Amino acid sequence: MLYWLVSSAQTYQVTMISKKARYLYQQAQDAITQDNYTLAAGFLERAVKDDSGYLDAYAQLGSIYLSTHRYSIAAYNFTRALDIDSVYARSLLYSCAKALAGEGHFEKAVLEIDRYLQSSGLDSPERRNALVWLQHYQFALHTLNRATGFNPVNLGDSINTDMPEYAPSLTIDQKTLIFTRLLGGHNEDFYISHLDSDGKWSLAANIGPPVNTPYNEGSGHISQDGQFLLYAGCNFPGGFGSCDIYYSMHAQGRWTTPKNIGEPVNSPYWDTQPCLSADNKDLYFVSNRPGGYGGSDIYVSHLLADGHWGQPENLGPNINSAGDESSPFIHADNQTLFFASDGWPGIGDVDIFYSRRNPDGSWGKPVNLGYPINTIDHDGSLFVAADGKTAYFASDRTDGYGQLDLYSFTLYPKARPLRTLFVKGYVFDAVTGQRLASAIDLINLENGRTVTRIYCDQQGNYLVALPVGKNYAFHVTRPGYLFYSDNFSLKGKSPDKPYYINIGLQPIAVNDSMVLKNIFFDVDRYDLKPQSLTELDQIVLLMQQNPGVTIQINGYTDNAGTVPHNLALSRNRAQSVVSYLVSRGIPPARLKAKGFGDTHPVASNDTDQGRAQNRRTELVITGK
Repeated sequence: MLYWLVSSAQTYQVTMISKKARYLYQQAQDAITQDNYTLAAGFLERAVKDDSGYLDAYAQLGSIYLSTHRYSIAAYNFTRALDIDSVYARSLLYSCAKALAGEGHFEKAVLEIDRYLQSSGLDSPERRNALVWLQHYQFALHTLNRATGFNPVNLGDSINTDMPEYAPSLTIDQKTLIFTRLLGGHNEDFYISHLDSDGKWSLAANIGPPVNTPYNEGSGHISQDGQFLLYAGCNFPGGFGSCDIYYSMHAQGRWTTPKNIGEPVNSPYWDTQPCLSADNKDLYFVSNRPGGYGGSDIYVSHLLADGHWGQPENLGPNINSAGDESSPFIHADNQTLFFASDGWPGIGDVDIFYSRRNPDGSWGKPVNLGYPINTIDHDGSLFVAADGKTAYFASDRTDGYGQLDLYSFTLYPKARPLRTLFVKGYVFDAVTGQRLASAIDLINLENGRTVTRIYCDQQGNYLVALPVGKNYAFHVTRPGYLFYSDNFSLKGKSPDKPYYINIGLQPIAVNDSMVLKNIFFDVDRYDLKPQSLTELDQIVLLMQQNPGVTIQINGYTDNAGTVPHNLALSRNRAQSVVSYLVSRGIPPARLKAKGFGDTHPVASNDTDQGRAQNRRTELVITGK
């Protein structure tokens, strides 16, 4: 593209161009052979200034600016050349169309490439290539109104330099950013930055050894809780294949020595671009192992109960095409997958797509993000924050600091994942204060399904990502302790306001009690609602794990209704719980039901909130 090849002349004759302009043109060619395109462009600009009819100089200028993605100036120079002699310069129609498309003028690009295809003398490869780009431009016309309001903002000089920065990854609280910087044009290292209280990024620092080495570390992904860094290492000593996936843990303020994640994730083939789900249970990555749908496909491996990764599963034909898929990113909502592909219909060589998870767990057909997020160039990866609208990507835009810079922008509504907030804290012994490693279950109360089960680390720390707009039950369990139970509604909640909950677990002791916050009844009824089953099953588990424990279920009401009515209602509700436990195999001798009506209120009956607190079901340990 950088060399303007002279074709058979029509009305234009280069011999009619001034000697000075031709001398400058030759100087430009010499600069091009030295890869000094800035100098070459300067000579060519002087040449067309000296002789405005110099078609070859305009054509060469257009080629230089096209190669450096300065599409507007490239289109201008190609157009000037075509205006001088459209027959002599007819091969420029292809490049002119590309420059116009680079500026988003796809209708004009279609017209120009149609003219090019009507030219005589095109060989088969040229015609095939032109037809491919014609399809790209026509596809782009259908996406022009899709990505409205696209206004990327450079992350600034604390992050970006004159070297390439790319592959951004953030923790769920959006306060820690890890990305790749290419040093000296050959060595990839990871850098880290933190968001301060004023909303500004700190000066990015090299995270150093043992993660960064003289080898190339790339495609980094920090887990949503900030505890794991996964990345690809190619041609590392002791690797399984050409590229393997490695991980490092953040412990006591530093990153541990990286480890190869091992088989079956890594293989003798190319395994790269890892991404963890927010609960750290699903690992998405790219591989060119046999058995896929194209060159490279996206796979997922699930964390097993023994702490190892399961056999990778291909995401199937709704994600993977006959081409190459890359750069998978699973949002914190665990329902939206972003990825790059050159196999699905798109605008350029590689476009970014998103797919939604279906109710049965499969993935829906991918949707192209559209222009101008996708362009005629290689658009490789996207990271979307937990708020569902703030996206990060790398670009070599003209307002940057040099080469690739990191930018953020607001993703248009239709492509946004579910807004997601996080619940963060630690679990501890309510008597001694000692931190406890425990299991935490999040249940969607609308369908009774477990959204996720996570395990605290050895210090009892946990982080759970939750899509807003739903009601959840929250259970924490550990043998020898009463389980913790709570429920909360995230309908209408802002993802900018996370929950911080430190959970004290009560050791099992006689006369200890707990309110069962996820036992539900309709008004004036004692039939258990379906949303109660998850809580009831937690009681079953408690009784199974502690076979010597006996319990009493107490029922309470507010003061609406007569005393005899309330007493009977509370007793029947307690008995409904006991009956369910018996149906699940708990011996009746270990269970007792008792109703207290509206006695023993825990709040005022003068308000709706107080009455709701008084209508409760309670578990009391009567023996162990």
